[in-house]
Amino acid sequence: MQIAAGLGEAGFVVASGLALGIDAAAHQAALATGTVAVFAGGLDRPYPTANVTLAARILDGGAHLSEMPMGWEPRARDFPRRNRIISGIAVAVVVVEAARGSGSLITAGCAADQGRLVFAVPGSPLDPRAGGTNQLIKDGATMVTAGGDIVVEVSPILGKQPEGQVDIGVRESDGAPPSDTDDSDRATLLAALGKAPVGLDDVVRFTGLRPAIVHLLLIELDLAGRIERHPGQRVSLI
Repeated sequence: MQIAAGLGEAGFVVASGLALGIDAAAHQAALATGTVAVFAGGLDRPYPTANVTLAARILDGGAHLSEMPMGWEPRARDFPRRNRIISGIAVAVVVVEAARGSGSLITAGCAADQGRLVFAVPGSPLDPRAGGTNQLIKDGATMVTAGGDIVVEVSPILGKQPEGQVDIGVRESDGAPPSDTDDSDRATLLAALGKAPVGLDDVVRFTGLRPAIVHLLLIELDLAGRIERHPGQRVSLI
């Protein structure tokens, strides 16, 4: 809840799937600042029914979103489809708690394929509920422990500076991120890319650039039609 609240205070809208547990906590923490609930069923079929009251409160300053028609009862296979919408409307996805095989990992996979930033909160290696998040970090997701960690990385992509440091927990050692990139950064990134797909974590390690800068430059190259994205957070030059 602290991460969602911190992101809301920093001016970000929190989107999630209204599920019991982490989803509901994220919505609850962001009620005052704006949150979006993405449904697996129709807009008149919020699920689970235990969160119907929470769903109604979200509409006070947020929104409901679904691709399914009114009256559609959500089926098991509709939830993974719903997760691609959550990642698609976001600039970044944060996985707070996920066992191996968790639906949250589907969202993270969709985010990677869509070129979104992926963050994960680490947990004890002895806790099965943290198996998925710890694996995401090993696979290249950015480790976070506070909302400020996310704000620092996302702000350059959106062309904004992170706001205050107390409530959102921005790390003083990081300082304010650059609002733009220069030609030397672009040249460094292009030198790390080729016709063969390469993982984003390898690109970051090879170039020495911050992950947020790499993602920002990749968006520029993507819009220019110069790169192709591949599953598993990999990219190649066209």
